[in-house]
Amino acid sequence: MSDAVLALRAAIQARLSADPDLAALIGPGRVHDEAPRAASGVYVVHGDVDARDWSTGSDKGCEQDLALIVWADRSSSSRLALEAAARVVLALDEAPLALAGHRLVNLRWQSTRLARESRTGLASVTIRLRAVTETL
Repeated sequence: MSDAVLALRAAIQARLSADPDLAALIGPGRVHDEAPRAASGVYVVHGDVDARDWSTGSDKGCEQDLALIVWADRSSSSRLALEAAARVVLALDEAPLALAGHRLVNLRWQSTRLARESRTGLASVTIRLRAVTETL
């Protein structure tokens, strides 16, 4: 199932990196697979993924619950992080993404959560999505 996870992550990365409204809001090149060292401002990273078998009698499939996290440093506002998260949801909810080796059956927004780390003061917005894919 890891190939389905990787294919979906790549498609999400491509979609968000090419979104002009998100780039206008947080800047270009601010969507990352993993958090960059010493990052500043607002940026988006892939979070945890829980993948499960979703096969039918005739097709192999994968159900994924996944997270994207919008981080904002102390110089940025949690409001900007929430605006960026809303743009991410708009770009991805029910989007017809093309996946390498898989077909996206659906991709749907599940929840959004704003938090602030007490130790670092960083604001984060966690976006939870659910996807179902089938192997081609």
